[in-house]
Amino acid sequence: MTSEMSKHRIPMLPLRGLIIFPHTLLHIDVGREKSIVAVEQAMKDDQIIYLVTQKEIAKEDPKATDYYSMGGLAKIKQIIKLPNGTSRVLVEGICRAKAIDYIEEEKMTVVDVETFEDSTEKTVEIEALMRTLVTSFAKYIKASSKISPELMDTTEEIEEPGLLVDTIASHLPLKMVAKQEILRTTDVEKRLNILVQRIFDEQEILNVEKKIHSKVKRSVEKSQKDFYLREQMKAIQEELGEADGKTDEISELRTKILEAKMPENVEKATLKELKRYERLPAQAAESGVIRNYLDWMVALPWTKETEDRKDIKKAQEILDEDHDGLEKVKERILEYLAVTQLKSSLRGPILCLAGPPGVGKTSLAKSVAASLNREFVRVSLGGVRDESEIRGHRRTYVGAMPGRIIQGMKKAGTKNPVFLLDEIDKMSNDFRGDPSAAMLEVLDPEQNNSFSDHYIEEAYDLSNVLFIATANDLGSIPGPLRDRMEIISIGGYTEQEKLQIAKNHLAPKQVVENGLKKSQLQFREDGLTDIIRYYTREAGVRGLERTIASVCRKAAKQIVMEEKKKVIVTSKNVTDYLGKHKFSHGEMEAENQVGVATGLAYTTVGGDTLQIEVSITPGKGKIILTGKLGDVMKESAQTALSFVRSKLDLLKVESNYFEEHDVHVHVPEGAVPKDGPSAGVTMVTAIVSAITERPIKKEVGMTGEVTLRGRVLPIGGLKEKSISAHRAGLKTIIIPKKNEADIDDIPESVRNELTFKLVSNADEVLKIALDGGK
Repeated sequence: MTSEMSKHRIPMLPLRGLIIFPHTLLHIDVGREKSIVAVEQAMKDDQIIYLVTQKEIAKEDPKATDYYSMGGLAKIKQIIKLPNGTSRVLVEGICRAKAIDYIEEEKMTVVDVETFEDSTEKTVEIEALMRTLVTSFAKYIKASSKISPELMDTTEEIEEPGLLVDTIASHLPLKMVAKQEILRTTDVEKRLNILVQRIFDEQEILNVEKKIHSKVKRSVEKSQKDFYLREQMKAIQEELGEADGKTDEISELRTKILEAKMPENVEKATLKELKRYERLPAQAAESGVIRNYLDWMVALPWTKETEDRKDIKKAQEILDEDHDGLEKVKERILEYLAVTQLKSSLRGPILCLAGPPGVGKTSLAKSVAASLNREFVRVSLGGVRDESEIRGHRRTYVGAMPGRIIQGMKKAGTKNPVFLLDEIDKMSNDFRGDPSAAMLEVLDPEQNNSFSDHYIEEAYDLSNVLFIATANDLGSIPGPLRDRMEIISIGGYTEQEKLQIAKNHLAPKQVVENGLKKSQLQFREDGLTDIIRYYTREAGVRGLERTIASVCRKAAKQIVMEEKKKVIVTSKNVTDYLGKHKFSHGEMEAENQVGVATGLAYTTVGGDTLQIEVSITPGKGKIILTGKLGDVMKESAQTALSFVRSKLDLLKVESNYFEEHDVHVHVPEGAVPKDGPSAGVTMVTAIVSAITERPIKKEVGMTGEVTLRGRVLPIGGLKEKSISAHRAGLKTIIIPKKNEADIDDIPESVRNELTFKLVSNADEVLKIALDGGK
């Protein structure tokens, strides 16, 4: 029902976030100046005031359009002045009201209103709706903790439908829009329908909230329990003086483990160890062991790898720039690169560079890493005699740590480095196991994809690693281990190769290292050749580098003390810096000699010529051997003499010749040990020359072992022997026919100046070597 208020204009009080329903009490804090004036004016009149809600709470000076359309008249019941200058006003709603006109006075807003009274008529529909509303509200109160249960008694006693709706609506946690809908609905039956629907919706929302709350509660309870237990643990550890319970440390380790991208089974095992570590107090002895283990696991490269350089020409440039010679090794690396370019996945080859010290095996491995664009790591195996050095120690031992392979992988930081196993032939064994047996798994391409280290305890993939081993003596490497490696022999450098190395690498390096400039010290080729030939005797170039360094130091002294501007080292003045010659090499005889044959020998420091002298003296058929010969050369001499005895008729010598003569075989430089299986033909030639008194051609050198029947056996080291013959001035060398293929390995500059005579038996040797031979 609608009615006009008989009162003139009424003061207006805007509400922010609040709404007034008829017959309900409301506390309002009034702070705006216009609102305070409105309240004071209402108190002066009949305590009636118009309350209406702002649409936007934040607006300080709202206009007529900023209010909801329906408000309410209320009576001011109480005003309390607060210390902060605001007033707390208690009002009671009278009826719904709508402002017809807003009048802005000087200090407040007043309105003309239209009021709305509820009908008290009850129909059957209204009665049913009222019962439904009361029942639903009762259920809501039981389910919700936000409304006092005492309100239920109050609502059950209300008979008027409009008052019932307004009372319940004022207590429900509805949004402002929903409350405004109820306030502006003047028809009681419609208002009941709206509120019944709203309360059903609120019950559904409440049920969902309860489900969510239940889930959250269970989660929170577990979190609280965990938190409580952690706090207890922290308190215990703090009481024991163990810092803050390792919380940050555990979190950091867990993050590192997950970021390491380990295989699934390895990650699972590592996280299990982390849980053990978390439970242990810091003072426990095992705590440090587990922490060290975790550090190793996260530091290992499980997935990180470098991308191989696929540019073969660039790789070849790097190898050629770093090393002169060593063509076979370079060729093998380039072959590997070519195959990887054609095939995306390829197991790393396992190479073994075998050769004497100082030939550049280690530096070559570094160059291989640079050419492949891989990380380089070196592990020295010299003197290793404990299997645990390779496989690691079990964590039950004090001071346990991984083996050298896993240590090297950690140092490399990638899973596909070039891994140098230096001095693999220097490993030995004792009661602690055989490390060479442990290396079998490391160097087996079929097994090393799951290498087992006792400390890590989890399989580690080594299949992408390019292993390069170095050795001086292949004989000391066990057969099964040799079988797993591809042997590349580096026999040493020739004199020409040493000259190039000295000129391009060693001399420039030592000039700089000794504080000199290129303009101050210069090495001529003839000077370097003399240093190589007369001051060093080695297969490699370490001694050569030291000798060049000695020259640089003496030149530096000259430049500083004598104020020389430039020093040039030549063959004429090299003795001024290094003194008299330390070594001499065999030279060709000045003329043909009887009983003196020139043999070609291979030593660990390269090739050399060997003069074998034979003297025949009256006696009883003895053979005298001098010159510090080894067992092999002594047997060669015996064999050579037996062969010559079988040929006495062909040599036109009396059959009882050796019953009346002694044979003395001597190899000069008696202080130097000499041994090797290639002096047979030389001894045969020298003995026959001495017996028949036929001279041996001075320009002929020879090499080869001989059998009792005179067959010439193949030899090794032909390249080095040929270079020594060329250096000595020989023109013809006699070699076994089976060594014909090895001639291609000899440098072209040497090969072109020598004549090679291929022989199958000793008779052919004698025809070529003896002057006037047929």
